[in-house]
Amino acid sequence: MSLKFRVVQDGFGELLVPFDALYGAQTQRALHNFAISGLRMPPEFIQAMAWIKVAAAEANGMLGHLPAKRAKAIAKAANAIACGEHADQFPVDVFQTGSGTSSNMNLNEVIAALAHQQSGLAIHPNDDVNYGQSSNDVVPSSSLLASALLLNRVLLPSLKQLRASVSRKARQGRGLVKTGRTHLMDAMPITVEQELSAWLAQLDSAVARLQDTGKRLLELPLGGTAVGTGVNADPKMTILACRHLAKATGLRIRPAANKFESMAAQDHLVELSGQCNGLAVSLMKIANDLRWMNSGPLTGLAEAELPALQAGSSIMPGKVNPVIPEAVAMVCAQVMGNHATVSIAGQSGSFQLNTMMPVIAYNSIQNLNLLASACSHLAEKAIDGLKFNKARMSEALARNPMLVTALNPVIGYEKAAQIAKRAYAEKRPLIDVAREMTDLSLADLKRLLDPARLTA
Repeated sequence: MSLKFRVVQDGFGELLVPFDALYGAQTQRALHNFAISGLRMPPEFIQAMAWIKVAAAEANGMLGHLPAKRAKAIAKAANAIACGEHADQFPVDVFQTGSGTSSNMNLNEVIAALAHQQSGLAIHPNDDVNYGQSSNDVVPSSSLLASALLLNRVLLPSLKQLRASVSRKARQGRGLVKTGRTHLMDAMPITVEQELSAWLAQLDSAVARLQDTGKRLLELPLGGTAVGTGVNADPKMTILACRHLAKATGLRIRPAANKFESMAAQDHLVELSGQCNGLAVSLMKIANDLRWMNSGPLTGLAEAELPALQAGSSIMPGKVNPVIPEAVAMVCAQVMGNHATVSIAGQSGSFQLNTMMPVIAYNSIQNLNLLASACSHLAEKAIDGLKFNKARMSEALARNPMLVTALNPVIGYEKAAQIAKRAYAEKRPLIDVAREMTDLSLADLKRLLDPARLTA
């Protein structure tokens, strides 16, 4: 932007706005009042809000509430913003008025300016662009729409990509027996396929939960206007606008059954945050399993080897670290923290309006983007290139004293415990100690202590 300014006026008086800015007085006042974080509303939120402006303008034009040329000019300008143009014109801080009015008016002012430039018509931000709408219904509708689009187009595909990678790797581990662990201590044998099947089940559950939550994100309170009653809005506008959005997005967008609930409470987005939190918990478990399996290479478990992607130390030459699982774990920590924010913000619905909408939208969108990137990175840069150390697994398995559990039904728990302790203390194979301390034949011991048999 240039350093030249123009004078604009509103109900509070005159103020200066950058000469080439498309926005006007309300946006500029928001910039003065909310110079708090430097964080802007996410582009996905702005684009979703622009799609809603397109739908509302076309609906109001069809219903005769806006002259056809004016409605067309508004829709054209809003469509350009929805496609990602003029992104630098939306500088309002996340931490603003709790209804998101500043962001809504920022968009209204930009659309009005663009529509005027393109059509020559006098377009008013409130009377025309915001016709039949309020920040109180537009902002929650935009938050839901942006979240629904990201969930269906970004997170779920990335999650399914990760699921496919884990499935392929599980098949490679079929029949490969290793030591199972509980409390990080040696336990009964398990196959690699069985171990990874737990990850698959976690991911499948996450997909199912997110898909179920996604259905409720499609119910928009658009048309509720100020408090949910729909004052100054044609009820037909809501129906037509949602039909337009459904056609444009391919999602089953529909009016909220109860606009009072959808504006005063943000339970659907809190639910989405909870499902993102659940996925973060699952990804953290998978990332940490990978870190343990990869630990070593000499003094750790070293059961698997992650792809070597970069130097791991500025002082220790040759050191390689599990960088992708670490990065994913940090994403999970961020998402868990965001869930706390959304939970607190979600209960801040006093009477007919939630007054923490911008921070709910910001964190919801960040969660979806972060988790999607984490899933694709974990798949492509960790799981796909994971190699199993069969020799190390077999060596550890042969010395696992917990195999003695298979002898419990034959010799009893107490005798089995004595054998396990002695084998561990003498660092000897369990089968040798069991042969000395029982009357079982070598053939019987081999059958009873066969690790593969114990995983069946």
